[in-house]
Amino acid sequence: MSDLLIISGAPSHSAPTGVVVSFVEEQLRAAGHRVSLLDVRSLPTLSLLTEDLRDPEIAAAVNGLLAADGLVVASPVYRAAYSGLVKALLDLLPRKALRGRPVLPLATGGSQGFLVAMDYALHPLLAAKGADQVVRGEFVLDQNVGTPAAAAALEAAADRFTAALTPRLRKVS
Repeated sequence: MSDLLIISGAPSHSAPTGVVVSFVEEQLRAAGHRVSLLDVRSLPTLSLLTEDLRDPEIAAAVNGLLAADGLVVASPVYRAAYSGLVKALLDLLPRKALRGRPVLPLATGGSQGFLVAMDYALHPLLAAKGADQVVRGEFVLDQNVGTPAAAAALEAAADRFTAALTPRLRKVS
């Protein structure tokens, strides 16, 4: 069993990204993992944007990120870019903070053209923070969220992520 953290850049729980996050969270819990959810929108915005690590909520968020065995990073895509709040949170991490642990990127967006945000925006951001085990994530069109096809794709992504955690668990044991 792993301690996982889902970072959600969803503007609300009912937004497409929020629905995707809830689905993946359920899948990971069903696989036996302990899962925590960090809604970036719930963090104090001024402290987040000014990188105030003395703020207790910001410090707790960063400590949670650093302690997790694996991370899911979920963001809506706006104009081919991830959420600014997600980036602001990840910017608080030390340079190689994500090294050695699996990261699953998830994104939602209103146009298939926004799929490029996964490879040309989100992956480089994760790599800049040392992510060397980025699991192939999923981009789900807003209109497809909640459909059987999207559910199957997200289940497969959760399975890939769980498989990536397995070698880490063997090393820890």
